[in-house]
Amino acid sequence: MSTNSLVSHLARIRSKQPWLVMNAAEKFSVSGSNHKSISHFYSFQPKASVEQTFAIPDGCVDILFDCDGSNPNAAVFGTPLEAITIELNKDHRYFGARFVSGVMPDFLDLSAAELIGRHYDLLDVVPQANQLFNEIVNSTDFSQQAAFFGKFIETQNERKPSMLTAQVLRNIYDSEGSVRINELEDKTGYSARTLQRQFGADMGMSPKAFCRIVRCQSAVYGLNHREKVTFSDLACDLGFSDQSHFLREFKKLVNATPLDYLNRVKHQNYLESIQYL
Repeated sequence: MSTNSLVSHLARIRSKQPWLVMNAAEKFSVSGSNHKSISHFYSFQPKASVEQTFAIPDGCVDILFDCDGSNPNAAVFGTPLEAITIELNKDHRYFGARFVSGVMPDFLDLSAAELIGRHYDLLDVVPQANQLFNEIVNSTDFSQQAAFFGKFIETQNERKPSMLTAQVLRNIYDSEGSVRINELEDKTGYSARTLQRQFGADMGMSPKAFCRIVRCQSAVYGLNHREKVTFSDLACDLGFSDQSHFLREFKKLVNATPLDYLNRVKHQNYLESIQYL
């Protein structure tokens, strides 16, 4: 599978951070990107009443700029493996760039494993980003910020995964995360040990961990977009052994039960909170 084909396939994968959307004071602004490694750009200001915001597993690398006039900063966030608390300043405006799920930016002076569940100061790991940082934090226009980042990313190289990892990713996405390691052995012709080693080198985690992320995102998407949701049907669709397994897994990865999450989404008019530009 070519790199272009992989990125094209990855671009179809959904990546959601619902707590950022639901905890935005106003509209959560989203803009697409012409660059194949960027999923989208986003901008928001947290609600003053929110005490905690959570990030959930999405398989993505985010670069988040705090555009405060007196003390701006920017951080690189790797995907968490479970729901984690993130600290946001309630009166600050944020701009973010989210990479396509599974894409590891090559301009970061970090391995894939070093990114998992961690964050770093942007200028510590991307010394050449000084101009980008100044342009974005000194702008109040979302479209202009996206253009600045788009111009920067065009000058950077891609970190290409191995052909084996590309094949494994495709199978994980096609199954919405329900494929098992023995099935991956059959599909790729490689042993579980080889699959684990190569995938870990490229992605910083095991295929099983990435499957959990994709199933988590698929569950969130289903709750966000289905008009009628039956938890038992959703659990079955995503390959869970039973509904109780699905409920436990969802709570661990999203920090809410499916029912609590569904009620919150409906109460917040989740989809109406997103402003597409």
